[in-house]
Amino acid sequence: MPSDFFQNILSNPLLTLFGLIGIGLALGSIQIKGITLGSSAVIFVALLAGHFGCTVPAGIGSIGLALFVYCVGISAGNRFFGALKREGSQLAKLALVVVGAGALTTWGLAKLFHVDAAMAVGAFAGSMTSTPALAAASEGAGPGATDVVVGYGIAYPFGVIGVVLFVQLIPKLLKLKIEEDTPETKGASSIVIERKLVEVRNENLFGKRLGDSSLADLGGCQVSRIWRNNRLEPVSYEDVFQPDQLLLLVGDAKAVKIATELIGRVSEQNIVLDADNERSQFVVTKKELIGKTLSDIDPLRNHGVVVTRINRLEFTFVPDAKTRLEKGDILTTVGAQDKLAAFAKEVGHHTQAFSETSLASLAIGLALGVALGKLTIPMPWGDTFSLGLAGGPLLVALLLGHFGRVGGVVGFIPRPTRVLLQEMGLVFFLADAGIKGGASMGSAIQTQGAEIFLVGALISIVPMIVGYITARKIMKLTVAQSLGGICGGMTSTPALGAIVSKTHQQAPIVSYATVYPVAVIMMALLAKFLLKLIG
Repeated sequence: MPSDFFQNILSNPLLTLFGLIGIGLALGSIQIKGITLGSSAVIFVALLAGHFGCTVPAGIGSIGLALFVYCVGISAGNRFFGALKREGSQLAKLALVVVGAGALTTWGLAKLFHVDAAMAVGAFAGSMTSTPALAAASEGAGPGATDVVVGYGIAYPFGVIGVVLFVQLIPKLLKLKIEEDTPETKGASSIVIERKLVEVRNENLFGKRLGDSSLADLGGCQVSRIWRNNRLEPVSYEDVFQPDQLLLLVGDAKAVKIATELIGRVSEQNIVLDADNERSQFVVTKKELIGKTLSDIDPLRNHGVVVTRINRLEFTFVPDAKTRLEKGDILTTVGAQDKLAAFAKEVGHHTQAFSETSLASLAIGLALGVALGKLTIPMPWGDTFSLGLAGGPLLVALLLGHFGRVGGVVGFIPRPTRVLLQEMGLVFFLADAGIKGGASMGSAIQTQGAEIFLVGALISIVPMIVGYITARKIMKLTVAQSLGGICGGMTSTPALGAIVSKTHQQAPIVSYATVYPVAVIMMALLAKFLLKLIG
């Protein structure tokens, strides 16, 4: 019978799982004013499905949780410990301020409005847009405490929209311009990168080395190639400016325009760039280079190559001499083949950095993480503490990501593979958590009342205000650094996108990349602590 057929389909847990994931991701891809829900839309679809009694396969949430936090740890490990110990730890401290303010606000509001601990911590995770915190809170609250997911679902929209509005409104309300910041961050780069062929006309540059000219101080723009022997060849340290010489500039639109005016004029010649064998991408892994600036290693003088772009945490920018290298940075480099090969060894690049995944290392790392999470540690006050399924794999992955290899276990997963596994784990976890939370969503909202909506909004607003004041008045950070750091502290990539669309600086990206991993780890740790404290 047709009715029996459709009933069997709707009652199939596996079909329900992939169906709501597909619908959730489709809804999450819809963009409104530049904002999307992304993978988090899955939890809203799952909440609705759970409300109508749908189910997903048993245990799928635990598998997704372990896989998700493990990939988060691998991704953050190569920056987390470094951010804590370098002189740049000021930005790491900003992460502690933002997350700490969010945790204190959650505790205070939960006590003031008598909000259930699970609901309050769920609102904390949602307001800070942190799925690792949701994962830790869900496990800490126990399988029956579905209010965590309900609180997350209520507060999440405030977290997504609130941060985007904050970073755009603050400069306008305070009449600040990100571009008119301190000299140290002027001229940094933009996400939009272009190439332009220019003709040397400025007589003041004739005879000067390319690397020694005022162009080197401009920032956000590089001379990557020179027209020679009827082709565009990589520049060398000995190259000097000559009359009517053709140079290929790489940089953001504003910096390239300024450089063009300084050098001469845009060339009208139509030259095809066909030299991919003279351009490569290298992953920085060498410990000695971490934290050094490009001027320290001087790629052109010492290695005969030019670093034209850096990709860091999914954002690409054109570096300048003051740009510091981070572990895991992907350097787009131009040079002769022999020079590129030598530079690859200098930065510690290895070919498997882009493609090779050790499935055995992944399985062993997850197994060690699950085992570590099972260990119970007695506390002085008589209680016991365990890292659990969220904390165990996360800690193991952080250590593996930091050291790169422990024994035979490799702590590296190529980015495309890691992103796929991380997203898959996340949607599995969100689907399972949403189904369980949906069953009790109506009664939970009726019990807590409208206060939970106010709590969610305040947990989003207070940490940003405290963080901004701390960054500007106490840490003396620039506007660009402060706003980028707040985006990292609130783990909000959409908000960072809103900033970089309005500035030609790399400061927001660098701040975000430093603060983000510290904030992710702190939120996951504080989620369980808040459950104990509020409860």
